[in-house]
Formats: sequence, structure tokens, C-alpha cells
Amino acid sequence: MLVIRADLVDAIVAHARADHPDEACGVIAGPEGSDRPERFIAMTNAERSPTFYRFDSMEQLRVWRAMDEADEVPVVIYHSHTGTEAYPSRTDISLAQEPDAHYVLVSTRDPEEHELRSYRIVDGVVTEEPVKIVEQY
Repeated sequence: MLVIRADLVDAIVAHARADHPDEACGVIAGPEGSDRPERFIAMTNAERSPTFYRFDSMEQLRVWRAMDEADEVPVVIYHSHTGTEAYPSRTDISLAQEPDAHYVLVSTRDPEEHELRSYRIVDGVVTEEPVKIVEQY
């Protein structure tokens, strides 16, 4: 189960809405050895595409180095789907490299409502998990 603060969910949705019609992407870092998302990091979709996302390689290197220096890990890796449901595509599954991360997808296909779902993706196997949104940890 992903337990995540409401302000972090709001930040993911705001980033997804701001980048729409392109997919948005980013990371929420947390303390090493913890499963608690803490620090929101919006990243650039290097593809600038409504159907695909890719972290800019130099930005990703900087972000991952900063997490290492702060004893953090990528607890959540998120991106948006702009025209489809919040479910990982074949490409999303093939690119999933962090077996301990929660992969959060938000769909912005409906301009009024969003759909947010979380998954674990390990060795190409997708498992949806419940999401519990809390005010504070």
C-alpha cells in the first residue's frame, strides 16, 4: 500500500495539469530504508509528448546524485497519461527500473476529474496497490 500525503498528491496532479497535453513526470524522494515519500521533484519530460515520457538523462543524473547525497531513494516515480486511464503501458513496464518504487500514474483525460493509481512493477509484472492519502505522516 502506498501511504502518501495529500499535499504530494496535489503537487503531482498540479504538475500533470500544467504539462497537459504532454505527459508530466517526476519523483518523490524519501529517506533511505523508508517507504515514506517526502520530497517532491518535478522533472522535465524530455520527449515533450502526449503519449510517452522520458526523464532528461542529465537531469536524472543530477536528481539521483542529490538523492544519494541526502541518503534518499526514489519512493514514488510518477507520470501522467493524458488520454488514457492511469494504467502502465507496455513501454512504462519495460522502462521500470526501480523495483522498490511505487509507480504512480495520474490520468488527466477528464478536465474536471483526475484518476490516480499506484503500482509495483518488478521484472515486468504489474501489481496494483491501494493508495491511502493522509494529511500528515
